[in-house]
Amino acid sequence: MPLKFGPETTTRVVCLRTSVEVADKAGRRAIGWGETPLSVSWVWPASLSVADRARRMEAFAVQLAEKLVAFGASGHPLEISHDFQKHVLMNEVAIANQLEDSEPMPYLAALVCLSAFDIALHDAYGQLHQRDIYDLYDKEFFSRDLSHFLEPESGSSISFKDRHVADFLIRPGVRSMPVWHLVGGLDALTAEDLNGTEPNDGHPVLLGDWIQKDGLRCLKVKLRGTDAQWDYERMRRIAALGFPMGVRWLSADFNCTVRDPAYVNDILDKLLRDEPEIYARTLYVEQPFAYELEHDMLDVRSVSARKPLFLDESAHDWEFVKLGRSLGWSGVALKTCKTQTGALLSLCWAKAHGMPLMVQDLTNPMLAMLPHVRLASHAGTIQGVECNAMQFYPDASLPEQAVHPHIYQRRHGMVDISTLGGNGFGYRIEDIQRQLPAAAATFAS
Repeated sequence: MPLKFGPETTTRVVCLRTSVEVADKAGRRAIGWGETPLSVSWVWPASLSVADRARRMEAFAVQLAEKLVAFGASGHPLEISHDFQKHVLMNEVAIANQLEDSEPMPYLAALVCLSAFDIALHDAYGQLHQRDIYDLYDKEFFSRDLSHFLEPESGSSISFKDRHVADFLIRPGVRSMPVWHLVGGLDALTAEDLNGTEPNDGHPVLLGDWIQKDGLRCLKVKLRGTDAQWDYERMRRIAALGFPMGVRWLSADFNCTVRDPAYVNDILDKLLRDEPEIYARTLYVEQPFAYELEHDMLDVRSVSARKPLFLDESAHDWEFVKLGRSLGWSGVALKTCKTQTGALLSLCWAKAHGMPLMVQDLTNPMLAMLPHVRLASHAGTIQGVECNAMQFYPDASLPEQAVHPHIYQRRHGMVDISTLGGNGFGYRIEDIQRQLPAAAATFAS
């Protein structure tokens, strides 16, 4: 099914899967795996063609593989990845952009490319220690505490001295979570929305059929951000369909297309006046404004006074979370596609400063789904986790689904991650019968 991201519609995606080998001082070796979809329309809105943006991201991923091997760092994966991001990644983005005559690749796109390597590094560390990676975020595995990575808000009494990632995690993680279903801007709500181009593959097409099949209780609504009447009616239509079928919560996602807080405020105020139940059940608003916070410096307190306002595309790392909080943003939507390392550090900063969390999807298929749901299980979100690959390309994940059926198939409005177990992220990759293509590139020290 096509998925509309702001002004663009996605009909295909290339996934980056990586394998990283690590070694310790005793000579023991282990291999970890990571994956992310290179979701061009989400990370890089531009007039440049999708094909050209995708080509550059794929080339940049290969470039990163070589640079990571040459980096030659040692330590905890979070330490290695943090240092690489601070000392290498931005420079590599600049070099890559200098070699092109067209629009520059944004830092968010570079982070997505790096994330597959970062995730694999965390997985490999767990494999090396023969333990779950979430057992390895304690003090004994780090050479530095969080004060070396994070700075509290100026003037606060918060300190990261002698604190570590594990201090901010839910342990043990939850095994079953409410799941959010994405209602894309092109998704058919009822039969009158069908245009005859929909796939006939045995999976639902209409929103009502998805709600009934998966027992959905939470719907994330993609809005245009450029047509207030359409956005208002979309919320109203979805509520009218979903609430009688058991849907309890909505969220509104404007995907960076809004230019003025008054646009969002007017829609929320109209809902409060004319559709108070929809207003009450709208749990939060997600990223209405352009993601380069430092360019516009919009004061968004008027929006967050009405509903919790969550950073998504803007939350590159904890420093942008800090900036967002100063501008009035309420909470943070974490994504593993911006690196496991960055998600964990943003989680720690946000929790220390009382900001609520969500874990959002990048329409993660196949292996990319598994670190995503693991993060949600340990994050302590306001309401479950978003998982939508099963809506848009469900058959892409059939080999993984055979091993983890209740992660790739939502039931009773929940995902259940009990089948994950073992070392690293607990993929059980040896049980997954996926045939991989030849490696695009291999680098060794």
